[in-house]
Amino acid sequence: MTTAPDTEDERLAEYKRLFGEALAGRERTGTGIRFLFHANPGVEAWVRDLAAREKACCAFFAYEISLLGQQVAWDMAVGDNDMARAVLDEFYELPVTLASGFDEVRDRFTGHGIEIISKDSVHHARPSAP
Repeated sequence: MTTAPDTEDERLAEYKRLFGEALAGRERTGTGIRFLFHANPGVEAWVRDLAAREKACCAFFAYEISLLGQQVAWDMAVGDNDMARAVLDEFYELPVTLASGFDEVRDRFTGHGIEIISKDSVHHARPSAP
């Protein structure tokens, strides 16, 4: 069970708000993905707080947050595990899929056979579509 202090929906709403207010870009790196945010006042602390909550949920993620000029970089990486890489790929798509709603995000995760567990509910994975 997750030790994150927030629910899945609360965290997804936070991502949507952060992306809407501060996302400057995203890119794939040699080891994972990177979100870039405008380094407006409070954004670095916001990213660090969200990363800490995400780490409590998904301990298999490795995070690094740094300042790159006028941007906050949030690097994410996972180990050599197919399921972890699928989760990382879905995180890369979050700025797009969140625009379609939380159900779209859940459907994409469960389509990969990924079970999402939160403190208030359990969403069971179903087998991936053929």
